[in-house]
Amino acid sequence: MSGLKLTVVLLAMIAASTALAAPIDVAKSDPLRRVLLDAMRPTVEEDVGVPVQFVVQTLRVEDGWAYFAGTPQQKNGEPIDFEKTRYAEAIAEGFFDGPFLQAVLEKVGEEWLVVVFDIGATDVVAVGWPDEFGVPCAVVKQC
Repeated sequence: MSGLKLTVVLLAMIAASTALAAPIDVAKSDPLRRVLLDAMRPTVEEDVGVPVQFVVQTLRVEDGWAYFAGTPQQKNGEPIDFEKTRYAEAIAEGFFDGPFLQAVLEKVGEEWLVVVFDIGATDVVAVGWPDEFGVPCAVVKQC
């Protein structure tokens, strides 16, 4: 194979592998969506003290990492009364900015595990997560 053909083949392979590694938004119809939300559910339910469902704003995956941004709500679709949760003091002191939830999950073996999550942040918490937890910048789009 000539040098030029080899270079073209190598560049094509690099481009293809880069395209495969790019983060993808998980569609409503993708079975992975349910897997990721079900993986988050026990952690969030323990945190807020009620059974939850999620309103998804962003659900993105890449290379065994996932990022969620959205809102937890009660299973019946009603908002969670955060004043009746561990966030009551933060609300009273003005350090709770609504029910917005951000989370990072990592695939360990066949299981997705919550690495970090935050509800009601008054700042952009995900900006530090790539350095702190190793999640790719492209997944959280905060670099």
